[in-house]
Amino acid sequence: MSLTARIGELSPYLRLLRPELYYMDLTLPASSAILASYLATGELPEILPFLVAVVGGFAAITSSYVFNDCCDIDIDTINLPGRPLPSSKVSKNSAMLYAGLLLLIAGAAAFYLNPESLVVLFIAAATITIYSIFAKRNTFLSFLPVGISYGLVPIGVWLAFDPAGILKGSDGVILPLPAICFGLMMCVTDWAFTLGGVARDVEGDRLKGAPTMPVTFGIPFTARFVTFWWIVGVIASVIIGWSAHLGPVFFAGALASGLWMLAQCIDFIKHPTPERGGALFLNGSNYRAVMFGSMILDVVLCIYIGSYTSILW
Repeated sequence: MSLTARIGELSPYLRLLRPELYYMDLTLPASSAILASYLATGELPEILPFLVAVVGGFAAITSSYVFNDCCDIDIDTINLPGRPLPSSKVSKNSAMLYAGLLLLIAGAAAFYLNPESLVVLFIAAATITIYSIFAKRNTFLSFLPVGISYGLVPIGVWLAFDPAGILKGSDGVILPLPAICFGLMMCVTDWAFTLGGVARDVEGDRLKGAPTMPVTFGIPFTARFVTFWWIVGVIASVIIGWSAHLGPVFFAGALASGLWMLAQCIDFIKHPTPERGGALFLNGSNYRAVMFGSMILDVVLCIYIGSYTSILW
């Protein structure tokens, strides 16, 4: 059975959370928590705070998906009519309550972990709200707030395990270089990731008057623009590994998946169609999930095999 068919069998409330992106959306907060804890303490995070961070991060990410679907029902009716809202499997009011519940879960998790994380969550939620309500319908630069919002996700999780010291005690360093690079990598790759999905949705955006980049400049231009930011993102991932002194497993995973991702981008440039943009959107999710997974495995090796880090450092 295909992935699309399996997703179609899920509850509409689970489908609102984008099951095709689950792996990325879970490994992002998990890898952020594990790397932050490792660099701050030399150990893996305690299990309860770790689980709270993963659940909270996942809830924060998926709440934005649900809220965006509520704002895009008219466009999704054209582009993605099988989604729960345009197909009337879930009402808009119910979806709005669902998005609010997810955001409440994320807020409770952030407050439990560190008030600094809660502040970051507020900023990220406000930023993605600007995208969903205003930017997408008014500017081709609407991808910018999306990347900023998702770039704040690893920062918020990081602060839960390595506080900045503004609202909670720390080692005097507001954010170490790996955390900054993590946030920047997530930001720029999400610009590219989002625009792949926007290229898929160009027909509905054009008919509903949303001046997205593919509508304004065309898919061929968007494909080249997207490729540039994926290149920057792959480079940023390597800088994360260098700045954190990670081992060969991370670099192998990051470079292999990164080169594969860039090959997909080149194919998108050669075949600038909505369908290829949609495929690139999923490719981007898979690339980041593999990279995050490589980071998690590498940190575990760094902690439990004393000679492992000396392979490179």
